[in-house]
Parts: sequence; C-alpha cells; structure tokens
Amino acid sequence: MIPQEATLLRIFLGEGDRWQGRPAYEAIVIKARECHLAGATVLRGPLGFGHSSRLHTAKILRLSDDLPLVIEIVDSEEKIQGFLPQLGAMVGSGLVTLEKVRVVQYGASGVADA
Repeated sequence: MIPQEATLLRIFLGEGDRWQGRPAYEAIVIKARECHLAGATVLRGPLGFGHSSRLHTAKILRLSDDLPLVIEIVDSEEKIQGFLPQLGAMVGSGLVTLEKVRVVQYGASGVADA
C-alpha cells in the first residue's frame, strides 16, 4: 500500500526520446515496475515545448513524431528516492519534478494505508 503522505514523481520527456534502443518512456515504466513502485502512468500531450523552445504538436498539418509525454509515479518518498538514481541514467534532456501528495484512494479497498 501507499502511505497517505506520498511523493509524486513527474517526468517530462519527448515521445522520440530513447534509452538502450527502446522508447525512454517504456523503459522507465518497465524499470519502475521492476523496482516494485506502486504504478506508473504515461500521458501524451497534444502540444508542448521544452528547453529548446521548439513546439511539438499533433496538429494535422504539422504532425510531430516527438509529442510531449509525462510519466507520473506515486509512491512513498523512500521508494521514489531509491528510484531516482536509476531514472537519472535514463532521462537525457527531460525534466524531473517531485511533489508531496496526499493519497485518498489506492486499489480496490478505497482507503490509503496510514
């Protein structure tokens, strides 16, 4: 179970980012699973830009093959901190953020573990 006071790890990267021959987002989610983190979700953005200020868009006339992605992982601060060194090797020019969150529901029981 995830404690009620948890940490949200958010990773911003591009769909075209790769790590060891596979999409970076896929490699990160698989590594998170191997590390027994509570779960991971990949969100695909229709529009965004990063440190280069280059727009990435899903507009039909300007179809990008490098749309923005966000990976969100929530778990205890301890488990997230333990995952960060492995993540550091996998994220090139992406942005990684952490924030405190309060878990109000996780899993079928509907109650976060205190």
